[in-house]
Amino acid sequence: MIELRGKQKRYLRAAAHDMRPLFSVGKQGLTENWLDQLGEAMEKRELFKVNILNNSDTSPEEVKAYIESNTTIQVVQTIGHTLVLFDQANHKENRHYSEAVQKI
Repeated sequence: MIELRGKQKRYLRAAAHDMRPLFSVGKQGLTENWLDQLGEAMEKRELFKVNILNNSDTSPEEVKAYIESNTTIQVVQTIGHTLVLFDQANHKENRHYSEAVQKI
């Protein structure tokens, strides 16, 4: 897990700016299956957004705490009901953002 500094977080926020949310948290809430799918997607992408739907019973703070306590995924930014997530990929061919972050 990379401990992110201010400039690195700023770079990741800028890179995620134009992205659309890839995952959503809805009525089902937070489940182990959802977390497994999140981890698999993180391995391929390293950086993406998660949207918390209005019909969800969970708050952005609860989602952030759940993700950070159960995985190595870091929440870079919370914007309303949207979280920007980052985690370094295990396979080198999938490391696009983490290589750029380490150079900053």
